[in-house]
Amino acid sequence: MPLLVVGISVLILLFLMTKLKLNGFAALLLVAVAVGLVQGIPVEKIPEVLSDGIGGQIGDTMLTIGLGAMVGRVMGDSGAAQRIAGKLLDAFGPRWVQVAMVVTAMLIGVTMFYEVAFVIIVPVAFTIVRVTRANLLWVGLPMSIALSTMHSFLPPHPGPTAVAATFHASVGLTLFYGLFIAVPIGALIALVWPRLPFVRAMNPSIPKGLVGEHVFADEEMPGMGWSLSVALFPVVLIAGAAVTDMAVSGSNPFLHFVAFVGSAPIALLLTLLLAIWAFGPRIGRSLADVSASCTSAAQAMAMILLVIGAGGAFKQVLVEGGISDYIKDLTHGWSVSPIILAWLIAVILRVALGSATVAVVTASGVVLPLLAGSGVHPELLVLAVSCGSIALSHVNDPGFWMFKEYFNLSVIDAIKARTTYTTVLAILGLGGVLALEWALDVLNL
Repeated sequence: MPLLVVGISVLILLFLMTKLKLNGFAALLLVAVAVGLVQGIPVEKIPEVLSDGIGGQIGDTMLTIGLGAMVGRVMGDSGAAQRIAGKLLDAFGPRWVQVAMVVTAMLIGVTMFYEVAFVIIVPVAFTIVRVTRANLLWVGLPMSIALSTMHSFLPPHPGPTAVAATFHASVGLTLFYGLFIAVPIGALIALVWPRLPFVRAMNPSIPKGLVGEHVFADEEMPGMGWSLSVALFPVVLIAGAAVTDMAVSGSNPFLHFVAFVGSAPIALLLTLLLAIWAFGPRIGRSLADVSASCTSAAQAMAMILLVIGAGGAFKQVLVEGGISDYIKDLTHGWSVSPIILAWLIAVILRVALGSATVAVVTASGVVLPLLAGSGVHPELLVLAVSCGSIALSHVNDPGFWMFKEYFNLSVIDAIKARTTYTTVLAILGLGGVLALEWALDVLNL
């Protein structure tokens, strides 16, 4: 039974990493090979499957994470991140720093991918932790939860946008409805989760190399205008491209140019150049010192990228093994509300495959025949599938490993923190979709 294979492989992976203390990269590859053999993938094809999985995952994330880490390190070494962190603390106060992180993450995360927004904001979170001596998860977890909610629930992020296209739903209306669910639920979980006893018991340290150790005097830091301009520059480029894509139809060179500069790698590359130009003199007055900061950030990212890539390999052998087809056959003919069925199929696929995007795309194909004649708003089905795709993030999800490595957690602690919050977000999201369906029926909309 394919789902049993998934369950056993996860348990073996946890055993290798927690009991035998095997490196995450090696453990993931070892389990991926074993799963490939069990699922009947030809021996000679397994290396190719692993390479495809690693290449696909690293190709999607290496440029974003690598450039984002370099931007963050340059901003940290120049004092720009400390300037922004100080202003947030002045505006909200240390007591309300979590609210500051949630507001910042939601505003930036509406149009930006989780990974992109994460690497842009996390240097500020690190700096706040270093200055205030607060627990890393107390500051960083609300940011991650808010970003996860925006990324998984709302277009123009890839999963919801792809499902909206399959269901012929309005992207704008899906975003409008989704905000009524995502903002209150995301803010609630973001503020509650760091206060739970099992989370407060964790006290991880900031990973070495991602942020400088120096605490700047006020006169050493760049002004707030430049600091904020550099931090928001990729947000403006990426958000501008997303809004233009939704608002303007047709094809012309200007739209192609906007899409080019608004792609995450190009936006972050341009931001890195701007940061070097604006802050380079404050690091050491030479390009060599700026390059040293970038090199230090890249070295710190090496193991994070290897583990994320290995997570992609694990996911790929599950996909090649045909688990998604098995789940399609398993759920065929279930007599359940289309909204609940859409959510449930997305949850099962998410648990089995790890990739939220694969889960939503596959689930939408299964649910599509149920849409005709159901009377359900297609936008609500988009939200149901999107909510389900965030549930139970665990060791076959590359995003899980990014969360674990950036917050310097053990595998068990990462499961306690991330797997639980993603699952509660999915459940509350389903409740929000059902409540919205009831409200639209009452209002006869």
